[in-house]
Amino acid sequence: MPNKTSNKKKNMAEDGYVHVRGAREHNLKNVDLDIPRGQLVVFTGVSGSGKSSLAFGTLYAEAQRRYLESVSPYARRLFHQMPVPEVDEIEGLPPAVALQQQRGTPTARSSVGSVSTLSNSLRMLYSRAGDYPKGQELLYAESFSPNTPQGACPRCSGMGRIYDVTEHSMVPDDSLTIRERAIAAWPPAWHGQNLRDILVTLGYDVDTPWRELPKKDRDWILYTDESPTVPVYAGLSPKETKAALKRKDTPSYQGTFTGVRRYVMQTFANTESASMKKRVARYMVSTACPECEGKRLRRESLSVTFAGHDIAEISRLPLARLAELLQPYAQGKDKDDGHLHNEQLIVRRRIAADLAARLEVLLALGLGYLALERSTPTLSPGELQRLRLATQVRSSLFGVVYVLDEPSSGLHPADTEALLDALAQLKAAGNSLFVVEHALDVIRQADWLVDVGPLAGERGGQVLYSGVPDGLRKVEKSQTRRYLFGEAPPPQRTPREPTGWLKLAGIHRNNLNDLEVAFPLGVLTSVTGVSGSGKSSLVSQVLVELVGQALGQGGAAQDEQPDEPDLERDEELPLEGRIVSGMEGVRRLVRVDQKPIGRTPRSNLATYTGLFDQVRKLFAATEDAKKRRYDAGRFSFNVAKGRCEHCAGEGFVMVELLFLPSVYAPCPTCEGARYNAETLEVTYRGKNIAEVLGMTVGEAIDFFKDEAPVERSLEVLNEVGLDYLRLGQPATELSGGEAQRIKLASELQRATRGNALYVLDEPTTGLHPVDADRLMVQLNRLVDAGNTVIVVEHTMRVVAGSDWVIDVGPGAGDEGGSVVASGPPQEVARNKKSRTARYLAAQII
Repeated sequence: MPNKTSNKKKNMAEDGYVHVRGAREHNLKNVDLDIPRGQLVVFTGVSGSGKSSLAFGTLYAEAQRRYLESVSPYARRLFHQMPVPEVDEIEGLPPAVALQQQRGTPTARSSVGSVSTLSNSLRMLYSRAGDYPKGQELLYAESFSPNTPQGACPRCSGMGRIYDVTEHSMVPDDSLTIRERAIAAWPPAWHGQNLRDILVTLGYDVDTPWRELPKKDRDWILYTDESPTVPVYAGLSPKETKAALKRKDTPSYQGTFTGVRRYVMQTFANTESASMKKRVARYMVSTACPECEGKRLRRESLSVTFAGHDIAEISRLPLARLAELLQPYAQGKDKDDGHLHNEQLIVRRRIAADLAARLEVLLALGLGYLALERSTPTLSPGELQRLRLATQVRSSLFGVVYVLDEPSSGLHPADTEALLDALAQLKAAGNSLFVVEHALDVIRQADWLVDVGPLAGERGGQVLYSGVPDGLRKVEKSQTRRYLFGEAPPPQRTPREPTGWLKLAGIHRNNLNDLEVAFPLGVLTSVTGVSGSGKSSLVSQVLVELVGQALGQGGAAQDEQPDEPDLERDEELPLEGRIVSGMEGVRRLVRVDQKPIGRTPRSNLATYTGLFDQVRKLFAATEDAKKRRYDAGRFSFNVAKGRCEHCAGEGFVMVELLFLPSVYAPCPTCEGARYNAETLEVTYRGKNIAEVLGMTVGEAIDFFKDEAPVERSLEVLNEVGLDYLRLGQPATELSGGEAQRIKLASELQRATRGNALYVLDEPTTGLHPVDADRLMVQLNRLVDAGNTVIVVEHTMRVVAGSDWVIDVGPGAGDEGGSVVASGPPQEVARNKKSRTARYLAAQII
């Protein structure tokens, strides 16, 4: 008799649907769901509702687990394995490919060319069909890669830059004397004084400004490799030291000299102190390698050309220009083929045709302004995801589920249309598309909608609707429904009048060329334009740098300082531009970006906002804590006296498994609480400190009612839409949008003094329209308090709600970089030169 259960599963797997039963990942509440294969399925819902937990944490994680079961245990170690999902069963699930919003490893060796694999084909083209100098031996493809021993420049190891010190980096203020510590790179405290005293003994002038010393003396002090040991007379003047040397008096001690460059380089290479390494790294600068001139390759490799360019030069061309250059070769219409034999001609045309076809997809996705050599850490998550998407469009896979995380992130509405075309190509090839998305333009193109909610965190995690889009109209609980079907029109209001103007001129950065622009003060301004038009170069780079420089803040981003030394810092382009007028209206600069609020799980929402300091004081003020003489430090999981000794306050321990990914298990001693038993015995209103950290912001608002300092912080977090986050949620678990809103909440907590300039780059990334509306309320609060807010933004609903719009373009890359339109939203919406205008007009009633 056939097994009824197996027959049922077989029928479920063959009915064209993916069947999910009992999904409990994160906040999902035992979800059952049936979704069609071969369709564009869009997962919607407010931020934190559980969409990603369903699409990535459950469906993709299970698909990956099944695939990895088919490979050898050793091979599994090469994959970044997701945790096994909390789900009873999933039937009818095909193999899956995830295209997530992640930057990958932040290394300069990863580039647009390597992610798209175009560089591999280009290297083959140069190797097999390049123009070689007479007598030059044939090179293999590896010889055209800076990441291989065969290709890398021997001087800079393929990095294109060398790291050293300069006189200016070691002596930043040459108006000071050596006694006044002109040599900033020398060690502080006694060691630095010792080296200065040695110079006195050696007869060098330590009381004349550095710039007035003979160059021969300056060079010896900075660059000598000599290490003379001489008598030192501590506390004596140069004249007294000279006399003591002449008398051969007994010195205070014998001192050994070290040149400044030698001290910096040796300390950086050998010290085990992170703070010391970070300190000396400040005095190191990177410069283009003199051997390869920054091109990263051996001279032999650079001697081979194609279409008159070496491979480094061709990798620096915008992809749109590269496509034009390759077109004649791809079509066999090139005119300089007389010196090539048939085999080379065939190879050249075939490779050029393949490159041209793949470039066509990248151009269609609006990435024509990028260059192959552009490093991936400089790309936005949206750009990186589109690069991966383009690779998949050309892969010709069939029957695969593509799981995408907000593919429209960072896209202008005009570019979203090209994205939808690419998704349609993948679907037409016989694949399924599961897309987590907030953009209404993408949601409207769905074949099937899965709406998760109704709210965020513990108040979400339910499937409110699963079906064809029009059926969502009837779901009253859905927050998405109101925006999708026009039931929540943008609020109409009269734009505020500027109180002044911050005028910039002479701006040169990326595609900005001698640009002049005026930013209105005292209002909310949206800077718009297609992807790659120059918006972020103008606002997040030049504006922030110029204002920061004028205020002496140096950029003033609201970020934690990195623990690791940053040797790449001066590879940034020079700051070219000036503030013409208007700085009297700006007293403070606050850049609220999407960088993480911390690099380890020890940093969390409560610690970053300062909320935790107030909570610990409340615990320390309890009668029980006073009896035990526990201070506020006792309730920190970073302090030895209060934290669990076994896990050092981490809350978990790592268990290494052979041939499997390491597993993090709750600490067996504290069971994940992070504190020792004695600390957890102290309670406030019936809860211990670990239980308080486990509360969501929404729960904590009720719990801390009437505690003004804590209540204010929590209310602001709630107002920016973060009520679903736990107070102790590690920084490593937060999205870029969540990190940005936490920074904004921290700023909103402060007493508002006015005349501050707030700069935000795409603050609605990762936000559902209802959360974007809540964010706009907070931004308007900042403006109403006398401040200026400037946002780089693609969401037209936000742009329509601004007081002023500056549209950059008209196109991307070389076709952008100009101010196309500037004025109130209604005025810009009528500008026929603006590619933003027609999308903005649709939001203005």
